[in-house]
Amino acid sequence: MVIIFLLQDRDEQTKLEMKHRQEEDDLYRKFSKHREEENRRIREEIQDEWERELERLTNRFQQEMQIKKRRPDAEIGALTLRHQQERADLEKNMTLRRDKKKESLTRKMLEHERAATAALVEKQSHEMMELIQERRSEYMAESSLYLDGEEAPPYPARAPPPQPPLVSKFHIYTDPAEFSEVDKIAISVAQEDQKTFTDLVRQLVGRCATDVEKARTIFRWITVKNLNNIQFDDNLRGDSPLGLLRGIKHGTESYHVLFKRLCSYAGLHCVVIKGYSKSAGYQPGVRFEDNRFRNSWNAVYVAGAWRFVQCNWGARHLVNAKDAPKPGNRGKSDSLRYEYDDHYFLTDPREFIYEFYPLQPDWQLLKTPITLHDFEELPFVRSLFFRYGLYFSDPNTKAVMFTDSTGAATMRIAMPAHMQSSLIFHYNLKFYDTEGDGFDGVSLKRFVMQSVVGNVVSFRVHAPCSGAFLLDIFANAVTPREYLTGEPMKFKSVCKFKICCAELQTVMVPLPDCASGEWGPTKATRLFGLVPITHQEALVFAGRELEIQFRMSRPLADFMATLHKNGVDEKRLSKYVHQNVSDDIVSFYITFPEEGQYGLDIYTRERNGPTAIHQNGSTEKEKHLLTHCCKYLINSSKRN
Repeated sequence: MVIIFLLQDRDEQTKLEMKHRQEEDDLYRKFSKHREEENRRIREEIQDEWERELERLTNRFQQEMQIKKRRPDAEIGALTLRHQQERADLEKNMTLRRDKKKESLTRKMLEHERAATAALVEKQSHEMMELIQERRSEYMAESSLYLDGEEAPPYPARAPPPQPPLVSKFHIYTDPAEFSEVDKIAISVAQEDQKTFTDLVRQLVGRCATDVEKARTIFRWITVKNLNNIQFDDNLRGDSPLGLLRGIKHGTESYHVLFKRLCSYAGLHCVVIKGYSKSAGYQPGVRFEDNRFRNSWNAVYVAGAWRFVQCNWGARHLVNAKDAPKPGNRGKSDSLRYEYDDHYFLTDPREFIYEFYPLQPDWQLLKTPITLHDFEELPFVRSLFFRYGLYFSDPNTKAVMFTDSTGAATMRIAMPAHMQSSLIFHYNLKFYDTEGDGFDGVSLKRFVMQSVVGNVVSFRVHAPCSGAFLLDIFANAVTPREYLTGEPMKFKSVCKFKICCAELQTVMVPLPDCASGEWGPTKATRLFGLVPITHQEALVFAGRELEIQFRMSRPLADFMATLHKNGVDEKRLSKYVHQNVSDDIVSFYITFPEEGQYGLDIYTRERNGPTAIHQNGSTEKEKHLLTHCCKYLINSSKRN
């Protein structure tokens, strides 16, 4: 365990902070002065241009009036109206040009101000770390902590070079609940206002036992503080409580710069890393050819290695409350829950590289760094993908998948054993360059076959035409009981793929219009305890008659099956399906009226539902609605 040190002399740290604050005041005055000068320059330029154009327009009007002064009044009136309209158009165009110039200038100045602020924070963080390291060395020398070879190594005085961590995040902690106490501290501190970073960081890390806990409280304070929604006064002073965050107000300081600053006050080495990210608006297949997806994040040195932190992506919102508690109002906090994304705290490099690519290869923190082209080809995944422990069973899976000559391409995602019983997947397919999700009046979803075999869920896409498609795969972890209630489930995206079909040699027909979701009996076993006896695969080849049997491992009731075929009304097919329950065996008998491809939906519900209590005190078992259990794709032919 690394020895934790907090600067004992608070006044000494505060004194340095006041020096830094004066430097910031000077910098912000320079920003303000520069903005005023540039805005004045633009106003003068636009005014000069306006006067020149107006003079040109007026001279032309006067010349035309001289020519037409003996013409009828109607012509002179029309000329006057035209001049007035041209003047109005000129004024409108000049206003648009002024606004466009101001917008461009503001963007450039903000970029310059951010760079200057980041450079200043870099310098100040170095000075704060120097002060803390100097006092730490004195403290350890006085305490003879260097003498015992069995003591934990001291925190490094100088920032080590970037190297891949020797152990994964899993070896540091396995459950965010391990930080419940320090998280409570961060949430509590976030509801108060502090006038100095010294006070803020001391409140955050004063009771931390490790460097990891220090980084954690700072991370959680930033994610809880909801910095983007803070209301600032226009005349905010640097020595006011919210003045600490004036960089956020002005847009010159971001989450990652603030995290670095706070880490320096806590004595933690931290760097800001610049690069590309697969952020909002990105789609699989997009190349990083401009600055659209430039981003920054942090690496902090804790637990003996550099670890990634992305506070901005880790920040979430309050739930169970419409508004955040006001400063000083601690009574409301008990009813609040602060959501955040733990994936972005100490993220393992092998996972982080799927979403973030640093400009400096060493900061990939990988044993074998990858190229920007490799990064573009990596599947487009979201944090939930890793939270569920998902991985790609095929190492050749790319962000862009190409179909074969029949228009087919398959994406396979593997699940860890402990998640197989609870994960539910869903998908959406649409055209890549448009929002269209239909082809010849049929949903594109019916050109995807989702199935589960063992721990692998497969999505086989059959493109109905040549072109590019976007496959979005969603997931949610639910218990069988939650699924059986029939309540709508919220799915979140775990990964996306671009599907490219260069040419199509086979005419594809949509799958039968069954309930959405996976095909095959795996879902029936996972959620309902129905074990298939006769047919374990999603695709069934049959003659003109078919019997499908299951064994119930727990009581179920009221089975129902519906048959579907393209071009045939479902009601016409209802008479061709029957079911029978004998002891624990459930049998479905299907007679096919003609050859072709059919879809069979099976529904059921629990026999023993929850108990309902009536107003008169009597009770009865509630009945769940019939819930979709599983479905089969059946090819019926005389030859089978």
